[in-house]
Amino acid sequence: MAVLSEIEEDQLDEEPGEVIESAPPQKLGEERQLTSNSPIKKKLLKRGHAWETPNFNDHVTGEVYAGLDDGIVTMKKGEVALFTLPAVESEGIPQDSNSVVQFEVELVSWITVVDVCKDGGIIKKIMEKGKGNDRPGDLDEVLVKYQVSLVDGTVVAETPEEGVEFYLKNGHFLPRLPKVIMTMARGEKAELIVQPQYAFGEKGREASSGFNSVPPDSVLHVNIELVSFKPVINVIGDSMVIKKILKEGEGTFTANEGANVTVNYTAMLEDGTVFEKRGVGETQPLKFITDEEQVITGLDRAVATMKKGERAIISIHPDYAFGNVEEKAPWELNNNEKFEVAGRKKEEGNLLFKSGKYQRAAKKYDKAADFVSEDGSFGDDEQKLAKSLRISCWLNGAACCLKLNDFPGAIKLCTQVLDVEFHNVKALYRRAQAYIETGDFLLADVDIKKALEVDPQNREVKVLKMKLKQLQADSDKKDAKLYENMFARKPKRLKVVKEDEVVKMETDNVGDSAAPSDGGLNIDSR
Repeated sequence: MAVLSEIEEDQLDEEPGEVIESAPPQKLGEERQLTSNSPIKKKLLKRGHAWETPNFNDHVTGEVYAGLDDGIVTMKKGEVALFTLPAVESEGIPQDSNSVVQFEVELVSWITVVDVCKDGGIIKKIMEKGKGNDRPGDLDEVLVKYQVSLVDGTVVAETPEEGVEFYLKNGHFLPRLPKVIMTMARGEKAELIVQPQYAFGEKGREASSGFNSVPPDSVLHVNIELVSFKPVINVIGDSMVIKKILKEGEGTFTANEGANVTVNYTAMLEDGTVFEKRGVGETQPLKFITDEEQVITGLDRAVATMKKGERAIISIHPDYAFGNVEEKAPWELNNNEKFEVAGRKKEEGNLLFKSGKYQRAAKKYDKAADFVSEDGSFGDDEQKLAKSLRISCWLNGAACCLKLNDFPGAIKLCTQVLDVEFHNVKALYRRAQAYIETGDFLLADVDIKKALEVDPQNREVKVLKMKLKQLQADSDKKDAKLYENMFARKPKRLKVVKEDEVVKMETDNVGDSAAPSDGGLNIDSR
């Protein structure tokens, strides 16, 4: 068994074979240099039947002539090649500046070697490759079989025939065993050489479960197989909704927002007590629409990550299930509790908004504002805080409405803000955005002017002003063309109206179309 040694850094700027991989495929019978500054030439005699190539430090059967490993790492499994390279005196060949040697090499197989910790502390030799490209993550549950022995062959630990199952995050036996397993594929078998610093170090390990002790500073040999693993997903990111996949689903698509889903489930408490079944036995499956708060949040969010046919165990914290107690109404809470609940719901809304769940976010903001509504119970300082929270929730709710194209809703919420804080630039800006979308250009212009009076350098408002100006110009052009066409179609015989009557009509029209006062901007009655 020979090891493909890594070349010195100053020999090449890139690994051998890299240029060949990026160059046009080598033709049968063609001879070329491995790299532009390599003395080794390779002639392809037979193509390989796979895409993988060995890496430096991988093991091949037989002794390798000095320098030949640079060529072998360019070969694919089953490939036959003729290598020509300078003779090396140390290999028993007389040194001559013009002497060369040739090797016809067939790459039958190799053993992949992985330096797991990048310091030689744990070396993994892959004896049998696993299936697929998936690797377990630190939350996943794995099923492994292993046997651990000392250098002299003394067995110090071994799993039962069926293996042992554990969560990687919890660790097992050797401190770095989870790190090794995270490099393995399903069904992979490997041999490990574990140095003392990654085993039991200076202390060693006492005899346990009928196995011998591990002396201090012992190197361990481990034969290990990753039988299977179950992916575990932290659904929301706070470890309060955890999904363990028992059976993979079909395809790549999952239920998106607003999807109609049908699920079968058995719901139980932590002690195993079953309190509900749907789609099991004679019961009917549960049908609901995702992201519509028709089921508990934890189930809703977890189902949205599942594929058709997938089976999973979902663990849900009370905060995402039925709560520790039923949520109280605002009038049942003291003022501190009201602020706490309002702040929490607002933050939940912010998270939903950031993830694009605007409908659900809007509901959170609306509920948050309800908990700090004006009910006469707040003192002066509390009233200021409550007002600030309400305004923030209304503004955020208006932002949701704009995202959802609910422009009347945005106008209403912004108007609520302006009723209590008439100079709020965000409210003026967002209401102007909504007015533009509804075609109320005059009202939008009024809001933009007021916003610029408060904050003349506001970039967003200036950009919106330019947009409105362009839209008004386009609208005027369309109106002019429309009137032109209307008058062009009028009959030639028109009744002449006295000049003084025309003047009176124009004066009346101007009075009717004058810009609305501030009071006319109140949209609540619409």
